[in-house]
Amino acid sequence: MTQVAPNPKTSSNSLPQPIIPLSTLSPNPLEPKYWLNTLLTMLAPIFWGTTYIVTTEYLPIDRPLFAALFRVLPAGILLTLWARKLPKSHQWPRILILSFLNISCFQALLFVAAYRLPGGIAAVIGAVQPLIIMALIWRFEHQSPRSVALLATLAAIVGMAMLLITPEAEWDTIGLLAAVLGAVSMAVGVYLTKRWKPPVSNLTFTGWQLLFGGLMLLPLAFWQESFPTNLTTDNLLGYAYLAIFGSLIAYSLWFRGIEKLPSVAVSILGAFSPITATVIGWVVLNQRLSLLQSLGFIIVLVAVFIVQRDGNKANKKPVKQDNAIYSTHSINTTDSTTPTDINVNKESKP
Repeated sequence: MTQVAPNPKTSSNSLPQPIIPLSTLSPNPLEPKYWLNTLLTMLAPIFWGTTYIVTTEYLPIDRPLFAALFRVLPAGILLTLWARKLPKSHQWPRILILSFLNISCFQALLFVAAYRLPGGIAAVIGAVQPLIIMALIWRFEHQSPRSVALLATLAAIVGMAMLLITPEAEWDTIGLLAAVLGAVSMAVGVYLTKRWKPPVSNLTFTGWQLLFGGLMLLPLAFWQESFPTNLTTDNLLGYAYLAIFGSLIAYSLWFRGIEKLPSVAVSILGAFSPITATVIGWVVLNQRLSLLQSLGFIIVLVAVFIVQRDGNKANKKPVKQDNAIYSTHSINTTDSTTPTDINVNKESKP
């Protein structure tokens, strides 16, 4: 009699396959899609890096809060009108908190620091954001920071200090406090945005934050400054550029990146904002970089790349959703007769 080999799919010896969430596995950062998301997210701080030259060359002087207001509020109104949707009652508290952290609080503190500190010092303090996010993940999710990402982040801070801080830089207590609080505000905003995003489109989510963050800035701007009058064509073009590219497009790409990339990897991309400002000053304003500044420039670029690439090793170890490298999807492996079947579904948001 011919013996029939047992079917591995129906064999009684085969063990049921457990459900394995993809949130416990790390996506391979060398995949083209990962790097495409990184490059798209990188465009946001690059757009923000053009703010300095636009502000100095096109905007009225001594109107920083109105510059921030005109940057975010029109974009928020346009996106919200396009979405034709407002947050549901249970979504309001989190949306308002995110709007405050990511937009109004950060923008106000950013301009206070910019007016009271040299740009290099403010940028270096802002570069500690990835460290703050690592600390939040360690504290609330009990995930220790990966040593490679930690060392690369520290190297990026040192590189930015070499690139941007000069011996003539003056330290101001209020400016330092504003820069530190601004970095904390943005870091906490990035951390919470990844966990609190409601089930709406990215443009809708961006529009809500820009709208409500702009409305929070409105009374502060009128309290501290007078409304700019006698605006020239250059002024209007400058405000339009900041609203469209520096806010609507940039924040849409930024919040998209927060959703699709690790928090630490996103936050360190903020280094491209001062780098872009430096490159523009070098190319457009004929500024020159010293050997020390050039070395710092290279260190920052290498450090940012290392943080993005660090997930290649983490891919072999189980991690939570938001460690150095995470995913926003989950895999359910059935334990029926076809254990190799895989259903991919989006992970539910809290």
